[in-house]
Amino acid sequence: MTINIQYVKMSTSEAMSSYITKKLKKLEDHYSWLIRADVFLKLENDSSEKGNICDIELSLPGAKVFATSNEKNYETAVKNTISDLDVQLKKRKANFTKQRISS
Repeated sequence: MTINIQYVKMSTSEAMSSYITKKLKKLEDHYSWLIRADVFLKLENDSSEKGNICDIELSLPGAKVFATSNEKNYETAVKNTISDLDVQLKKRKANFTKQRISS
């Protein structure tokens, strides 16, 4: 899987890039059919003490999968976003398996 990380309105971070890559590689271990991950880290002014946004779009056979989180820190945002993607991928895998069995 190809991983593209973009930092919007903030400076790049090698530590954060490594963290994201590590988490996405674990996801790839469970779903080998993932093609590409586009990650966007954004810093927004937010009165609720949040504003650290992580958007991830995964390319795979069929429709793309997308999730986003807005948290107090980027680590939590990345973790929650990947967790949301994992739920979507489990559903996709279950539907795919059902279709193959019924065919």
